[in-house]
This record gives sequence, C-alpha cells and structure tokens, in this order.
Amino acid sequence: MSAPDFALWVYLSRTPLLWLTVTLVAYAATDAASAATDRHPLANPVLHAIWVIALILGITGTPYATYFAGAQFVHFLLGPATVALAIPLYEHRRTVIKALAPMAAALVVGSITAVATALAAGLAFGLPREILIALAPKSVTAAVAMGITQTLGGDPSLTAVLVILTGILGAVLVTPLMNRLGVTDWRARGFAVGLAAHGIGTARAFHVNPVAGSFAGIAMALNALLTALVVPTAIALLAR
Repeated sequence: MSAPDFALWVYLSRTPLLWLTVTLVAYAATDAASAATDRHPLANPVLHAIWVIALILGITGTPYATYFAGAQFVHFLLGPATVALAIPLYEHRRTVIKALAPMAAALVVGSITAVATALAAGLAFGLPREILIALAPKSVTAAVAMGITQTLGGDPSLTAVLVILTGILGAVLVTPLMNRLGVTDWRARGFAVGLAAHGIGTARAFHVNPVAGSFAGIAMALNALLTALVVPTAIALLAR
C-alpha cells in the first residue's frame, strides 16, 4: 500500500461514517444471499453479517471501540424499534383479545422458563453473580436486556453477546423444529419464536409468514415487559 493510500485509510478508519457503511453493506449483502437461498435457516443474515464484520475488523486491526463509534447509530435504533413493536400489537388487537388467555399463559410460562433455565444452568456451572445477571435476560431484545443487566450491576456487553447468540440459535432452529413438531398455526409459531428469540427470531418469522411475524413481534414486546419484572425478582431470590 502506497503512502497516499495508507494515509487515506488512516483517515477513513477514524471516520464514524465508514463503519456505519460497513455495517449496512454487510447486512445488505448477507440479506441478499439469504433471499437467494429462499431464506434457508442457515443463511440467516445476522449470523453471517457478524462474522463478515468481525473478519474485516480483524484484517484491518480496528478496535471494537472504533467500530462501535461509527455503528452506534444502529444501536441507537434498537430503542425506537422496540417501542414500534406496539404497532403489530395494535393492528392485531382483535385477534389478540380473542386469544388472550392462551397467549397470557404461554407468555408467563415462557418468560419464567427462559429466566429459570438460564440461571439454573449458570448455577450448575458455578458462574459468579455478575455473569448470572448478564445471562438471565438473554431471551429479550438487546435494548431491554442490556438495561436490565446494567441496573442490576451486571455486564451489559456480555448480555448483548448472549442475546445475539440466543436470537441466532432461535432463528436457525425455529423453522425445522416447528415443522418436526407438526405445529401449523402461524400464530403459535410466531409467538413461540418471538418469546424465545426476540428481534432476530421475529425477523425470521416475518420472512416465513406475515402472521407469524406479527405474533412474534407481540410476544417479543410482552416478554420484554414481563422479563423486566421477573429477572430482578429472581436475582433477589438468589441473593437470599
């Protein structure tokens, strides 16, 4: 690389817009690849955008802090996107009211199970309290999960990683698992993935079926609210 080229790279690498552009281009490219495979579960765009960006950061020797300074606008949008989940809830309010009892039961059982199994696994491996706190809200959207963890004294960065891993696993496994179990009701399929795999699972549900996507968004929003109550209670009980 010539001196002018190197100087240009040094300038661009410190420009926040560069890493925002890299993030958007990586996702657009992996989403196009996913569409080309007819949305195969293993072609999840979030999964592949992560390793593509990680590879670029590794090759260029760019610290994560530098990358995040540019990509943080995407992180900021998590908040408005979470609030916007009220839209499908409102649009399908009549259907939700008709299925309110089973949805409420599924929500309570699913939310408590997600937190309880995470804490039980952590305790079985002897993980310290800080990691247990970061692990407990893994099934809710990152914006809410990181807020819960930070409030309780855990590591929000670790929570973000665990949330993404949970979402990717859910998005990859949900379609073949539901097919194997013979679940054909798109409302049930969507609600289950939104409950277990938050935003990434919800995006997958929208790719498969619009009704499933809408109910996944509803489950994601309601689970975020309930988990914000369940996790502090569970951590307080463990402290005793």
